[in-house]
Amino acid sequence: MSDAVASRPFIIRVGKKVRPLLNTLIAHNSLVPDTPVLDTSLFPWISNMEQRAFRIIEEFRILMTHGVSSFPALRDISPDHTRIAPDTRWKSFFLYGYGNCVLENCRRMPCTARFAAAIPGLNSAFVSFLEPGARIPLHNGVTKGLLTCHLGLQVPQDYRDCWIRIDDQMLCWQDGKCILFDDTYPHEVQNNTSDHRAVLLIQFERPTYGVGRLVQGMFLKAVRRSAFVQEAKNNLAHWHALHHEMARTERQTSGLTV
Repeated sequence: MSDAVASRPFIIRVGKKVRPLLNTLIAHNSLVPDTPVLDTSLFPWISNMEQRAFRIIEEFRILMTHGVSSFPALRDISPDHTRIAPDTRWKSFFLYGYGNCVLENCRRMPCTARFAAAIPGLNSAFVSFLEPGARIPLHNGVTKGLLTCHLGLQVPQDYRDCWIRIDDQMLCWQDGKCILFDDTYPHEVQNNTSDHRAVLLIQFERPTYGVGRLVQGMFLKAVRRSAFVQEAKNNLAHWHALHHEMARTERQTSGLTV
């Protein structure tokens, strides 16, 4: 075994070999369709969130008054995403990540955090921010145990030039509206505009039963305890500490503090 392979987290090295079987079991025992794109009406909380989207968008706009410095590059937080985030134009603002609450960020978007916390089976919730020209190459998610929902927060004016393709379906975002999909199907994203694109990205547990439910729970539990999730958690804490230190130094330099 090469050093590069041996250094990868156990859940990645072993899980990759058995994931097809696990995903087949989860899909077979799914209570919702196993399709690339799903109908948002399957989950009543999505409609409720869309009805209150103006509050989430308002909090996002307030957050944006501090500029994009509020958003660390996803690759800096989660090195596991380096392949699909080759530069810093894909940024993130985490509220929840694999069950871990980012308290400082939740305090900056309190209404959004409360909405997210009430979602059944919540795994992660964060603002996914793409700068102009950003591209996320074709890739597949890890597990059918999770579904992904995007709520449009800031959609470029030329929205048709900013899209996500999931399997053979190309979708565009709308402010205050959601799209729902299974990210184990091949998907890619492009922002071919001069504007920024932001969505609230929510990952939550797929409703399942029987053996599929058991497999799903065991796999997600292993991922949440894995080294790469802990690394991302530590990286985010380090980024916040560094950001605070830079802000403190800037205030001192400006003569605002002694």
